Amino acid sequence: MDKHYGQIVELVVRKKQFSISELARLTDMNRRSVYNWFNQKYLKQDVIKRIGIIIDHDFSVEFPELFRPSDFNKVKINDNHDDLFFWEAPNTAALKDKYIELLEKYNSLLTSKIEKER
Repeated sequence: MDKHYGQIVELVVRKKQFSISELARLTDMNRRSVYNWFNQKYLKQDVIKRIGIIIDHDFSVEFPELFRPSDFNKVKINDNHDDLFFWEAPNTAALKDKYIELLEKYNSLLTSKIEKER
């Protein structure tokens, strides 16, 4: 079956009664861009995921070929407020470790350059 990704995403957004203006604001796009997404037969995976996260919808149901349910896992960040969540990014710890490693190499490089100039 040939899916029209934009129409499927639009249907879910409208079923959830999510405001197009609010979706545009939260995606840092204008309303026209959101409507353009809805008119596209194929949407980029990251666009669909971003919309799913914003509207709190697991698009692995509509697009099992693109997503796993774990792509939309939520992690509670504050026990005092049950409604506060952030969306778990894949491999966050690995990315953080790589970033720290790069910073350490950069720092080492700067230190050696400064010592050579003295």
